[in-house]
Amino acid sequence: MASLPSKQISDDVSLLVVLIDTNPFFWSTSLSSLNFHQFVSHLLVFLDLIVLLSQLNQIVVIAAGHYSCDYIYDSSLDTNQVSREGELPTLYSFVLQRLEEFVSKDENSGAKKAAFPEKRVSSLLSGSLSMPLCCIFSL
Repeated sequence: MASLPSKQISDDVSLLVVLIDTNPFFWSTSLSSLNFHQFVSHLLVFLDLIVLLSQLNQIVVIAAGHYSCDYIYDSSLDTNQVSREGELPTLYSFVLQRLEEFVSKDENSGAKKAAFPEKRVSSLLSGSLSMPLCCIFSL
């Protein structure tokens, strides 16, 4: 029998790119019983489990708002921060902090554009899809 080729370490690496729609118009009119806070808490548990499956798994979180989109978390840039006892895990606290900063920045962008009222209540979701593609292509 022919021997199977040996598996390289790079074959075990997986990349998960999560795109979050932070548009307040969507979350305020959502018909589901899941609100944004619950969604983020479920997402953080999911991301934590992905990392627990394999330390080689990479995660990128991108937020798309009403006026902008930005990278929230990239595990390949993570510097193995260890959280102190009694605190939120580092992934949780970092993602929550960056998400809060992004939402406030997106709202401020909207306040600057308030002089020119728009009827648009959609997010930049379609435009922000190019960001994960670039991230995947860079591997």
